[in-house]
Amino acid sequence: MSAIRFENVSRQFAGTVRPSVDNCSFDVEEGTFVVLLGPSGCGKTTLLKMVNRLYEPTTGRIYIDGVDIRKLKVTTLRQRIGYVIQQIGLFPHMTVAQNVAVVPNLLGWSRERIAPRVDELLTLIELPPDEYRDRYPSQLSGGQQQRVGLARALAGDPRLMLMDEPFGAIDAITRAGLQTEMLRLQRQLKKTILFVTHDVEEALRLADKIVIMQAGRIVQYDTPFTILTQPASTFVHDLVGADDMVRQLSLLRVESAMADIPVNYHRNGEPTIDAQDDLRAALSLLLRTGVNALTVLHDTRAVGILSLEHIRDSASGRSSV
Repeated sequence: MSAIRFENVSRQFAGTVRPSVDNCSFDVEEGTFVVLLGPSGCGKTTLLKMVNRLYEPTTGRIYIDGVDIRKLKVTTLRQRIGYVIQQIGLFPHMTVAQNVAVVPNLLGWSRERIAPRVDELLTLIELPPDEYRDRYPSQLSGGQQQRVGLARALAGDPRLMLMDEPFGAIDAITRAGLQTEMLRLQRQLKKTILFVTHDVEEALRLADKIVIMQAGRIVQYDTPFTILTQPASTFVHDLVGADDMVRQLSLLRVESAMADIPVNYHRNGEPTIDAQDDLRAALSLLLRTGVNALTVLHDTRAVGILSLEHIRDSASGRSSV
């Protein structure tokens, strides 16, 4: 069963000529990171906001875990969903700990349960509790505030996260760091995430799958690798820069191009690379060491191999497996 299912969902605002979201259907599988990507005004934020009923569909239905969300009380629905926005929205009169504890308090958790949960989350986002628990938002940098906003969204342990341009107001260096943290957290927590961005590189770096929208419609829904190598239209091709091979290598994960481990394969001390690293880093390591192939690791477990041929096939759009 899909974590989220959109069935012929449309939304047209009063006084507008065309729908902001136009007959959109797709499934989000549990534990996957799905990005809604497209230019301003394409309908991606409107589509996201219908999941927690900030907007209601004009037509169509949305299901979470097989349940039509219209059958759930709005407050119950929203308490099950983590929500992170660009403006962060921390309460300025509350400490970091109090901000993180907002949803657990609404859920009626005891103090004895909330306190360790807050410390656990601050540790998870790499803001040491002893140092940051009692600070106020005004005493934090923009990147630190966004981390706290993420911790607050995770506090009630929701299975589903909605993220609306969460890093859009952050400087480029901090944004890259937050993206890295997001990948680390997703590997660790395996939440179902629906993430809105207009930044192509951010989408390609973070997503398991990408929904590309144009004028309210879905024009392609696939993995970053397939979208880069097999764009469904000229619009998609131009949007993601499908001809830029260096960009492809920089933004595609090793796991997208690796081959399965051969049956009789034995490791002999050859270099290794993480499955989440990018293909440009893998290419650099192959050329620097002169080996025929790298062993691909997930944590410490070998999950594949990667050669120059696999990378070349990826860049040219051919399957290497």
